[in-house]
Amino acid sequence: MAQLSPAGISAVQDIAQRHGFSFDAVQTMLDAVLNGNGSMAQFSHYEFGGSGQWMQGGMTMIGDMFNNYLKGRVDNLCSELSRLISNQSGLIRTGSFQSQTQNGNTSYNSIGDASNDGSNPNSLFVAAPAQANWWGPDLKFPNSSGGQNGMRYAWFSQARRLAIESNGQVIIYDTLDHNIGGVSQQQSGGYSVTFSSQYGYVDVSRLPVISINGQPPLAPAPPPPPTYAPSYSNTDQSGYAPVNNSVMASNRDGDIFASIEKLAALQSRGILSEQEYASKKAELLSRL
Repeated sequence: MAQLSPAGISAVQDIAQRHGFSFDAVQTMLDAVLNGNGSMAQFSHYEFGGSGQWMQGGMTMIGDMFNNYLKGRVDNLCSELSRLISNQSGLIRTGSFQSQTQNGNTSYNSIGDASNDGSNPNSLFVAAPAQANWWGPDLKFPNSSGGQNGMRYAWFSQARRLAIESNGQVIIYDTLDHNIGGVSQQQSGGYSVTFSSQYGYVDVSRLPVISINGQPPLAPAPPPPPTYAPSYSNTDQSGYAPVNNSVMASNRDGDIFASIEKLAALQSRGILSEQEYASKKAELLSRL
């Protein structure tokens, strides 16, 4: 649960009294709406009919699905909590808002705004110490965080980021569409870090790297230029035998004389007339 400030406790008590729910139920729903960045919530509490979902704009689902009266009360409660959160500067974040869970407790970090630094008497939550933000200033409110054996992690669901610190190096990964349940080290057969998601256990090396110690990763070296086969236009032709033009001419003449002999045989058999034979013979002889 979020650690409420005195102003937060007073606000939750007032809302609980007006909506007819217990302090614990309203605090649970406040936590859920905050996890949904003020516009949605996934909750589980017996006063709300068990597990359910709420989305700004009219979508409300509760475990007691035919209890429309309870569904209307839950919708009204979530709508008021959404307005309450939206009036708290620094709680609503586009793309990077998250809650931080450690050992089952959720806290909300200071984001450099006077309204949420713990000094503002109207702040709903007690701010976490600034040094807790080891992942850097660009990410706020992780869904979950933890660590073991000198490695620690923080997962930011809406920002789709996973921060891992090990050996003094902080690497930020793009979690793509993974819904991360936990991160652990695998040291048997070599050091590696894996996480569990809806796809099972996945090695963190399969995720794209966004930054290393706040800097974008080095681009891979460009591939070497392609190697082309040598052109033969300027190569030494001394190893090739020259064309023997006299042999080619001799072969051509032999073909012409053979053709004339065939024409003579056709003329002697009466297939060609004397005039046709003379004309074809003259044509062939002109090619010599």
